Formats: sequence, structure tokens, C-alpha cells
Amino acid sequence: MSAPPVVDLPIDDERLAQDVATGLAAVEKLLRSSVESEDAFVTEASKHLIEAGGKRFRTLMVLLAAQFGDPSAPGVVPGAVVIELTHLGSLYHDDVMDEARVRRGSASANARWDNTVAILTGDYLFAQASALLADLGPELIRIQAQTFSRLVQGQIRETIGPRADDDPIAHYIRVLADKTGSLIAAAGRFGALLSGAAADVEERLSRACEAIGVAWQLGDDLLDVASSSRQSGKTPGTDLREGIRTLPVLYALSGDPESRLAKLLAGPVAEEDLDEALTLLRAHPAMLRARSDLAAWVDRARADIAGLPDIPAKAAFLTLCDYVVERSG
Repeated sequence: MSAPPVVDLPIDDERLAQDVATGLAAVEKLLRSSVESEDAFVTEASKHLIEAGGKRFRTLMVLLAAQFGDPSAPGVVPGAVVIELTHLGSLYHDDVMDEARVRRGSASANARWDNTVAILTGDYLFAQASALLADLGPELIRIQAQTFSRLVQGQIRETIGPRADDDPIAHYIRVLADKTGSLIAAAGRFGALLSGAAADVEERLSRACEAIGVAWQLGDDLLDVASSSRQSGKTPGTDLREGIRTLPVLYALSGDPESRLAKLLAGPVAEEDLDEALTLLRAHPAMLRARSDLAAWVDRARADIAGLPDIPAKAAFLTLCDYVVERSG
């Protein structure tokens, strides 16, 4: 029996596939029940993004990390739900800040209702995560607090942008590590801790998961430029339209400031210039440099995974590393 598709990751080991499938089902059940409220509207708004789907990527990290201890330990599923609720709550807030109209193929909460409802719903999800976390012990609470601090600081850094004396590329990677990598690192740490895995395994999993998280986001940067709508399910050039300076754009801008591409990328790319900007950027060495950086982050993850006990979950993590590279093209 194989596990249901999660980020399209194949799991060859039958028992691991079954464990992951069982864990995902248990997480999904608790995730939905944990946002139930006496107020029907609060329940509806809270389940809006849950029912829109999602890859449950962070849940997978918790479940795979738990394999290095006792994956059936009672705290593993609630810990995964804490991570997923934190992620979902941040998405409600992100959509308000980004003025997004669509999330996971459906109207965003702020588009369906308004910004106030979206912000308060995100806050409610954070509160429900805290309620679950309270039963998992002070060490998990401390990790969650540190992670949440990094999430917020990453968002602030992204909003303010690099200072005049900052290296914009180093600033961008720091934002990715804080906004994306930190919660995926926490997912690995939660799974290890809650399953009773050894301390050195916990540290390796946390570092590897953070590196995978940064690489995953760099892959999204590349896909926004290199993929077609059919390949990615997204409209290419979305970041260019919005004037978001992702890693390929930053590398392109670090070259000749008088080039046609640099002028196109100086701000949000107009619709009539989008095809030209995509064509020029796809052929630019900036894409190779960004892919090289992604590969370096994956190699960091592999180095830590190499030191883990030789069990099927280790092979699954290595397969995930391969997948992160392959999906970027």
C-alpha cells in the first residue's frame, strides 16, 4: 500500500508509506476538529484554507522525523497540527499584506470577506495552535516561540527591504530562512523530540529541514521564471509583475545596470513587457547562479541527512532532496 501523494514524493518502503498515510489522516482529522468553534462563522472562516487543500509539506516533515524515534508517540500528531496551524495562520496574514485575491485556487479569506476577518482568523489559528502546544511541554513551547519570532522578523525584513549597506542577496536568503526555513526546521525538531529521537538526530533533522525549506523556496523562484502554466499550475512571471525581487532577479540586477533586462526588472514588469522579460531572464546566467545556490542548500541538507540512522525515513529524506532539485527544472 502506498501513501497518498504529498508533494508528489514517492515512498518505496511499504511500512513507511503506511505509517505516513496513517499519520496524515490523523493530522487531517485533528486539524479540522481543532478549529471548530461554537460560532459557525469562526469555524467556516478557519476551515477556509484547510478545505482548499495544500501539500501538508510541514506535516510530512514532522511524520518523517518522528520515524527516528517512536512514530506512534502520542505527541507526534498534535505537534504536526501545531506546525500546520501556524503555517495556515501565517497564510491568512500574508494574503492581507500582499493584497492577494487567490490562495490555493480559491478566493483568499480577505477577498471572500475582508482584511479584518482574515487577520482575526489567522490570530484564531495561532491561538488554537497554542492550546494544543500547552499539552506538549515547555520545551516545545520554547521552540515554537523562537520559531514564531523568526517568522515575524523575516516578514519585517521582507517588508522593509535591505538597508543601504546590506548585501541584497544575503538579505534575501535571510528572509527565506526566517520566513520559510524556520517553520520547516521546527517541523523536523518537533517530530524528533516528540518521538523521543536522540539529541544529535534532532539537531541534524532541524538543520536539514531548514536547508530543504530554503531550497524549496528558491525552487519556487526559479519556477516562476522557467516554467509554463501547464508545468507549474501557476502563471509564470507573477513575481515579475508584482516587482518582487527573487534570487534570479537579484543576480540579473547585479550585472549591467544599463542592460535591457535590468531596465525591465527595475520595477514591476508591465504586462506588455512580460514575455520579453521572461525570455531575457531565462537565457541569463542569473538562472544558473540561482540553481547553483539551490543545489548548495540541498547539499547542506544531504550532509546532515547522511549522518542519520540508516532507516527508510533517511532514504525518504534523500528522495525529497532529489525532488526539490528536480522540480526546479
